Amino acid sequence: MRGGRSPQMKIHRSNYLYLPFYYSIMILSDQRILDEMEKGTIKIEPYDRNCLGSNSYDVHLGQHLALYVDAELDAKKHNTIAHFDIPEEGYVLMPDQFYLGVTLEYTETHAHVPFLEGKSSTGRLGIDIHATAGKGDVGFCGNWTLEISVKKPVRVYAGMPIGQLIYFPVDGEILVPYNAKKNAKYSGQPNHPVESMMWKNQF
Repeated sequence: MRGGRSPQMKIHRSNYLYLPFYYSIMILSDQRILDEMEKGTIKIEPYDRNCLGSNSYDVHLGQHLALYVDAELDAKKHNTIAHFDIPEEGYVLMPDQFYLGVTLEYTETHAHVPFLEGKSSTGRLGIDIHATAGKGDVGFCGNWTLEISVKKPVRVYAGMPIGQLIYFPVDGEILVPYNAKKNAKYSGQPNHPVESMMWKNQF
């Protein structure tokens, strides 16, 4: 490359992100995920072997959704939400609304960093499953709250595939895992959506 050397790139492998060599990050393979589940460092309930991909695990939309009660939210206040269930015939999400959902699966991750990403089939329906919070912390235990928005009206169903979990190893010792932090705002999330706890921060 004229004017300087271009960064070397890792050849795409099942365990690597396709990034410059100085950013290359390992992702757990299907076998490594199974090994970690056997050791108890990764827990997924309910677990279905058919949902395990080459380097990810498919998670599903839980039955419960929620909407914020107030039309205008205030980051310094506790914004309450109203919960409702997805009926058997499904529920139509609308583009002018912001929904909180939840994964069907309860997960624990004690030695790795979990990331929740949308599935390509979900994205092709115009469904976004998180606004910013795709990364979990080492020690996170609970169901995942989803921050759902859509590009156009789309009917969704409880139990449909909604995202996928991938796992990254950690470089270095974890001094305090998330589930041991006294100020952890989302530790032990239940199987229904949890609203923003921004108001608990001091600012």
